[in-house]
Amino acid sequence: FRWNSGIFLFRAGVMVGELGRCAPDLLQAARASLQQARTDLDFLRLEPEAFRRCPTVSIDVAVMEQTRLGSVAPMTAGWSDVGNWSALWREGEQDEQANILYGRVLHEDARNCYLRSEHRLVVALGLENLVVVETDDAVLVARRDRTQAVKQVVARLQAAGAREAQAHQRIYRPWGHYDTGVEGQRWQVKKIHVKPGCALSLQMHHHRAEHWVVVQGTARVERDGDTLLLSENQSAYIPLGCRHRLSNPGRIPLEIIEVQSGPYLGEDDIVRFEDHYGRTSD
Repeated sequence: FRWNSGIFLFRAGVMVGELGRCAPDLLQAARASLQQARTDLDFLRLEPEAFRRCPTVSIDVAVMEQTRLGSVAPMTAGWSDVGNWSALWREGEQDEQANILYGRVLHEDARNCYLRSEHRLVVALGLENLVVVETDDAVLVARRDRTQAVKQVVARLQAAGAREAQAHQRIYRPWGHYDTGVEGQRWQVKKIHVKPGCALSLQMHHHRAEHWVVVQGTARVERDGDTLLLSENQSAYIPLGCRHRLSNPGRIPLEIIEVQSGPYLGEDDIVRFEDHYGRTSD
């Protein structure tokens, strides 16, 4: 028997031809998505609606199981898909108790565990054969032989429309990125990072006001026609309905803490008047 490792070598034109013969619906949707794509700095953003029409099928099933042009070559090598947390435990460098530790982790009497902290302190007491992973938006605790079931959990989150299934805590934009910190009813706190020489769009919100506090760098704040230059520990208030823009005129990254308040805090509450990156919405 030969095991399909998922490593394929082909000319692009040959694969396009086989897609047209074996999976024409997939090829048509992919082409439409590419033809309607837009550039965003060094990113190519595929047109999402056309891309969603691509059938959900692996290249193995769509082409490789049907093609008459393929052949199988043996390869003598170790192999692991590293497809789940348990695989990371098997492949990593284990300590004397067969644990793998990452980040701020303390344990007593833990064995055969994968323990990972990306932010907060994780303490493990008397654990065996478990995976514990702490990230900024979720904590996973699972038996090592059940980590594949995370797929079902993701499907449940998607069906429920949960925020965790839609985006990470850190959201990237052409001008930099922002992280959502804490949130409550009618308020939330974000940390905004603006690259030197970059600017957000000139915009306004119908449902929220914002407070900006500079913690690093220099901020240029445009607010209903007025311009403010703020340095560290200075702040600005952006009332509801105000046309405003944040930019970084300096040579080092700008970081601000943004406190939002209002009845609706969704990212789709943005009316853009001008944008350096050609966006109409985020």
